[in-house]
Amino acid sequence: MPYAITMWDFSWLERRWPGAGFEDWDAALGELVERGYDTVRIDAYPHLVAAGPERTWQLLPQWDQQDWGAPALVEVQVLPALVEFIVAARAHGVSVALSTWFRQDRDDTRMRITSPQEHARVWSETLRHLRDADALDSVRFVDLCNEFPLPVWAPFLYGGTKGELLRRSGERVRAWTTTAIRELRSEWPDLDLTFSVTKQYEDVEGQDVSEFDLLEPHLWMASYTDFYQRIGYGFEPFDPIGYEHVVARALPTYRGDQERYDRELFEGIDRLADWSRATGKPLVTTECWSMVDYKDWPGLDWGWVKELNERALRRAASTGRWIGLATSNFCSPQFRGMWRDVDYHRRLTELIVSSPVDDDLAMLERTPS
Repeated sequence: MPYAITMWDFSWLERRWPGAGFEDWDAALGELVERGYDTVRIDAYPHLVAAGPERTWQLLPQWDQQDWGAPALVEVQVLPALVEFIVAARAHGVSVALSTWFRQDRDDTRMRITSPQEHARVWSETLRHLRDADALDSVRFVDLCNEFPLPVWAPFLYGGTKGELLRRSGERVRAWTTTAIRELRSEWPDLDLTFSVTKQYEDVEGQDVSEFDLLEPHLWMASYTDFYQRIGYGFEPFDPIGYEHVVARALPTYRGDQERYDRELFEGIDRLADWSRATGKPLVTTECWSMVDYKDWPGLDWGWVKELNERALRRAASTGRWIGLATSNFCSPQFRGMWRDVDYHRRLTELIVSSPVDDDLAMLERTPS
């Protein structure tokens, strides 16, 4: 039976001011369960844990146009918060998938990761803290880096957040992922390990995922097609012009060519299912389907986004290749327009948990004890 998962990224720790959505973890987790979800994927900040687990870190804003994380400088203390969150999740019957976006602190500690061995080491340090606190049994899988190797999330590969994107099929990335997973598995053989990915789906055959326990692809209509180019959206982190274009052009552009956009997205879903069949690896997707970026904003309507999410989810669930599925990457308390529709979430999570899983994957499903 597939699990219903959502992404709470670094918001779980950084959005704790009044009204930000995560000031009360028990309340947020209770609402999550009410909607039918049983797993959350969060940032474990392994580089900060390894450098100073109980230190107070000042994190720079990743953006002020998106509603993930804090839009301004924020102070966080990763431990004991990480343990406390996992324990709270366990009390609600919710498992946790650990990931990291390698958030930037004032000292840019993430740039100390100079090798795959060091990448594995910071994760091992983090996992030891969870083991010692009796919190490791709730961990469903570990994603060693979000959407690897995008420069924005893996700047240590590029010497900064800019640079020509390295290919997952290239020797440097293949060697990095293989070595890091092998190093980590040598100490943690019972954990499922992966590197999540977006883009680069045209050459999945050249990517070495032999060491991966699962594939964690992120797929959206908006980035898989020419949609963003047509509406003039460029992921502007600190400039409202991107959202001005979304407000003016997103809905009419989609409705004007809906059949094509849906068809191309479904082709992407089918390609991922074929990747799973070719490799024998199960799929888990925590970020997906319609727009990459969206929010509660004047002129923005959630209706078409929700409709497209549902159509895409039904396509993915029917393939039998996903053991974990999200409804979107907006299933968080801060996205009120999406979050408040409880019946919508219940309908989609029921679809997820009742969807088929191919026989070769059913035996691979592992539920945290």
